Amino acid sequence: MPFASLGLCQPLQAAVAEQGYTEPTPVQAAAISSILRGEDVWACAQTGSGKTAAFVLPLLQLLAAQAPESPRPLRALILVPTHELALQIGRTIDLLGRLLPVRLKTVVAVGGVSINVQMLALRGGADLVVATPGRLLDLVDHNALHLSAVEHLVLDEADRMLSLGFSDELARILALLPGRRQNLLFSATFPPAVRTLAQDLLRDPTRIEIAPSTLLAETVIEQRVIEVDVGQRTPLLRHLLQVHGWTRVLVFVASRYGADHVASKLERTGIAVARLHGDLSHGARMNALADFAASRVRVLVATDVAARGLDIAQLPVVVNYDLPRSAVDYLHRVGRTGRAGETGVAVSFVSADTDAHFRLIEKRHHLSLERERIEGFEPTELTVPAGDPHGGVKGKRMSKKDKLRQGQAKA
Repeated sequence: MPFASLGLCQPLQAAVAEQGYTEPTPVQAAAISSILRGEDVWACAQTGSGKTAAFVLPLLQLLAAQAPESPRPLRALILVPTHELALQIGRTIDLLGRLLPVRLKTVVAVGGVSINVQMLALRGGADLVVATPGRLLDLVDHNALHLSAVEHLVLDEADRMLSLGFSDELARILALLPGRRQNLLFSATFPPAVRTLAQDLLRDPTRIEIAPSTLLAETVIEQRVIEVDVGQRTPLLRHLLQVHGWTRVLVFVASRYGADHVASKLERTGIAVARLHGDLSHGARMNALADFAASRVRVLVATDVAARGLDIAQLPVVVNYDLPRSAVDYLHRVGRTGRAGETGVAVSFVSADTDAHFRLIEKRHHLSLERERIEGFEPTELTVPAGDPHGGVKGKRMSKKDKLRQGQAKA
């Protein structure tokens, strides 16, 4: 199915072709025509599915169909959970919209940077704003932005927004929007909170579901599982870097402390490393990504802040130094490589206490991956620690509140 069959105008077809895409992905094929018809959309779309273009392309066409006013009323609003995803969507809008005969004005508004710069950018209005919820409300409170003319609302990574505690901010934003508008909700998963939001927000929506297992089957990613003791993971990582000569590697860890710890160990051996986690300033995070994208550093050690929304061209390798707590996040991490038809490698380190967790990840994604052992790094810890039969599977470990209640009950 060519993009032309979806009803896209010639400038957008040309822009898509410039990016090397000849056929729409399943989510694009299902969503673009519906959005152009003005329908609400409820889409379950994982990373690597092409969902950003699925809503950006039709929105650009709808916005460009009208001559811009002065000042420009905000007509389309895209809400996202993280700085990185907002900036990535902003870049996609610039790339796909640059051939349109009507020059649209887009503003990306995120926290961690001076609000004054964004207020200046909004002088004269904007056709489209991509924002994180907190910063959007800051701009509204400063009277720099009005939401009364919004015709199209996109909630991207809705599950992530709610899990990060944006529900109150979302409620405030929705109350400021006009009642008549098009609503587009994209989410990797649909837990109860997201289902409730969808039911309250959407009117007779087109429902789209792209199965995670289908996405993994369609990628060109070699998935490797290496058994190794916890204490040998960093030496093994250095060994793999040396043996395979990987030029750029994205290494996922579980915590901010872990990111700094692993990065410091690699730096001491002369490997150029950058860190990416939530404790860093916005500028430091952008510098880390820029250095990694430009190959000024060889390894980027990151928490799951990098798992969604980042599109790093020609990223050959992803390493799960720590396994993700959620089986869904495994897909997001692995999806950072093997994009746009390129090949990629995803390596997961599995120890005795995480083996059961990885088996759950395999089950959820219909995988059966061979376990490897690397000479000189064979594991010696072969049993799961007592009292943790699930290996840290999300939803099985007791929360802090549950532990407190158990302690009080025993007392």
